[in-house]
Amino acid sequence: MSVKSTGKHVLLQGAGWILVILGLAALVLPGPGLLALFGGMAILATQYEWAERRLEPVKKAALRTAADSVKSWPRILLSLLGVLVLIGIGLFWGIGVEAPSWWPVDDKWWLRGGWGTGGTLIASGVIAFALIVYSYRNFREPSLQDPGSR
Repeated sequence: MSVKSTGKHVLLQGAGWILVILGLAALVLPGPGLLALFGGMAILATQYEWAERRLEPVKKAALRTAADSVKSWPRILLSLLGVLVLIGIGLFWGIGVEAPSWWPVDDKWWLRGGWGTGGTLIASGVIAFALIVYSYRNFREPSLQDPGSR
């Protein structure tokens, strides 16, 4: 194996495993867990036969979850509210508001602030919004998209 192909192999494996780990974490934390897991498995499937064999069930679950997320207007609106809250928290964190007077412990334990963390939260909100739009355009039943089409 040449150095170039070895480097590509290592980069693909690294990206795949990082996405798998992030996907697993996002299954219990806020985030598109199944989508990240599917992306990681898809990358690993280019390198390993075992990953290719396990890719289809993860893909089906990710697509089913995406379709369920836009099944009703309350789900869509709640998701959009979550996006706005996430972006709002990112802005709040980025600005780095000083500790309020009611804060019971030393000020050094208040939010550190900064645009590193705030920007990450804002980026997560933008990604979540893009996923909602993608799911709406690709998985929403046509009869539910336009109330006048019934």
